[in-house]
Amino acid sequence: MFIIFVAHTPGNTWTLWIPARFGFSDAAEIFVFCSGMASAIAFGKVFEERGWWMGTARVSFRVWQVYWAHIALLLLLAGWLAFLQIHGLVGFDYVGRLNLWHLFEDPVFNIPGMLTLTYVPNYFDILPMYLVILALMPVMMLAHKLGGVPAVFGVMGVLWLAATFRYLDLPAEPWTDRRWFFNPFAWQLLFFTGFAFMRGWIPAPPVSRSLIYIAIAVLVLSVPFSYFRLFHVYPVLLEIARDLRPFTAKTEFGLFRYAHFLALAYLSWIAVGEAGNRLLSSGWWGQIVKVVQKVGQQSLAVFLASLVLAQTLSIIRDEALGGKTMLTELFTNFAGFAGLVAVAYVVAWYKGNPWRGPRKV
Repeated sequence: MFIIFVAHTPGNTWTLWIPARFGFSDAAEIFVFCSGMASAIAFGKVFEERGWWMGTARVSFRVWQVYWAHIALLLLLAGWLAFLQIHGLVGFDYVGRLNLWHLFEDPVFNIPGMLTLTYVPNYFDILPMYLVILALMPVMMLAHKLGGVPAVFGVMGVLWLAATFRYLDLPAEPWTDRRWFFNPFAWQLLFFTGFAFMRGWIPAPPVSRSLIYIAIAVLVLSVPFSYFRLFHVYPVLLEIARDLRPFTAKTEFGLFRYAHFLALAYLSWIAVGEAGNRLLSSGWWGQIVKVVQKVGQQSLAVFLASLVLAQTLSIIRDEALGGKTMLTELFTNFAGFAGLVAVAYVVAWYKGNPWRGPRKV
């Protein structure tokens, strides 16, 4: 969530230090994989205990929630940025930066596109991907019921191949042939990998020295073809990186991205120890971990807030604080982090239904 905020803040120089600069995968992979794991916990048990139809109903309710969260986010940001511009409070076309003028110039045409997800500006493309992947969960559960784990991975492979070769694509806007930046039929490969681990369909990998060395090698070898500063020094690396794009493409979730993420996840899993016990302590570090956990537990609300905060704080930095300096960048990012933490705790408080507690005397 914190990396996603940094990556979505326009002009943020801190993006020079996020994982995406040093390897093929980035925070999007972390988000999708962890979402798959969380979905296995949240929905898998319903399928198991209440049957396929009730599990499908539970998933459809979550799809409904995510859909309206996406619509509300798009309308809120579009309205907020338009308000700032029409009242002369900003001196830059922030509406145009997010490709949102089409919504205001032809609402009769584009509101239906927004509602049918055929108009998906790039800044708003993760939640549509997520809800389509969620909608595939009953398909995967049915495949598992009929054919076990091989059937599930067979369906995953067929969908990924169909997306990779452009047989499965979704339009992102009615007036061009632009497609969704995140093809859900490709990214489901990662989501359901995390899902399969948490469901116990595939075992956790062994802690092996040879696997550790292989994972480290994968991460190290990807740096020369990902780190932009090396491209300036060694242009041949940029040429090779361009040749590798079929394997590193983000839209179709290239296989090198998959391998890079699995290597990173494997090393991280070993580093934190069983059940993350190396992260847990009673001191200040343990308190930080608890805050990060709280942010992760409220991921949908925090993600929505991060996109609004990223735009708002970048406008404050550029319009009110005089532009990018080391201090204004520090303010922008730490203010954003504080906002995400605050949203997580407030949402958790509301979800705890505090009004149902004992009556005050």
